[in-house]
Amino acid sequence: MTKVALITGASAGLGVEFARQLSKRGHRLVLAARRKERLDELAKELGNARAIGIDLSKANSAAKLLSELESNGEAVDLLVNNAGFGLIGRFAELDAKRQRRMIDLNVGTLADLCRAVAPGMIERRSGGIINVASTAAFQPGPKMAVYFATKAFVLSLSEALHEELKPHGVRVTCLCPGPTRTEFGEVAGFGGNGLFDRVAMESPAVVKAGLDGLDKNKAVVIPGIVNKAGAFSSRLAPRSVVRKIAGSIKY
Repeated sequence: MTKVALITGASAGLGVEFARQLSKRGHRLVLAARRKERLDELAKELGNARAIGIDLSKANSAAKLLSELESNGEAVDLLVNNAGFGLIGRFAELDAKRQRRMIDLNVGTLADLCRAVAPGMIERRSGGIINVASTAAFQPGPKMAVYFATKAFVLSLSEALHEELKPHGVRVTCLCPGPTRTEFGEVAGFGGNGLFDRVAMESPAVVKAGLDGLDKNKAVVIPGIVNKAGAFSSRLAPRSVVRKIAGSIKY
């Protein structure tokens, strides 16, 4: 079996940057996302990657993806769970089906992929998983309630897997970026937000922090001093205060 790095959500934003930095590290890549044409362009640019067009929010998509890799003689040595999206709006007013799709992608498929690759990594006593969460994982998020909740799940799962898999030589890191200059804001519905634009980090720095953290087998990586301070303070303050502050943010 050929060892590969599997990157989900690889057609834009952090996914593209993960692909570029891992390619420079010498990894063979499998890029997965809905927009196959973008993946094909990126794979051509990198030279050591191939693309799989797949909608990972659909039922059984993780099993389908891993079956495709296995049939191609590939084993996942590094999993980057980057696929996901957010929505801004009041919980009772946002489209219910789209919110459920967010849960299925951000939570369901991420967990399915972790479960699918973990046994092989344990058997080989090597491998790594990077789950992309957010600083949203550290607090409730009025007006982005489901998105914040999905990222809290990702953080909790990742920390647990970090402890479970460490004795087997498998590294697990949860990357928790704050605002980052990607397409995320436009998809979520707050592109052009002034505060977001002022504090946003660039994708290369965020990805480098995540990969460096995995190299050191850090359970949680929060890039940027401002983001670290925000995450830390939300753990110290009373929950009643944290949710009021979060609810006052203008998107």
